[in-house]
Amino acid sequence: MANTKSAVKRLRQSEKRRARNRMVRSKVRTAVKAARTAPAGTEESRQAVREAIRALDKAVTKGVIHRNTAARKKSALARRLPAAGA
Repeated sequence: MANTKSAVKRLRQSEKRRARNRMVRSKVRTAVKAARTAPAGTEESRQAVREAIRALDKAVTKGVIHRNTAARKKSALARRLPAAGA
């Protein structure tokens, strides 16, 4: 257990951040999964990809995931769109 007041405060802060990061990461995973499982070539899939990209960008802005990770995931989702339409 923490010995100093500052260490106790850091524990409180890190626990809050951890909960917030988990929530954001969970939303990203849900959005990406929805985009991947949406029926191919439909407006629904395009909308799901848009939502996933938006969730990824928000997570990057909040510092939850690295920007290159988000770029890689967005690229993979975007690659699936034209293939789904063909």
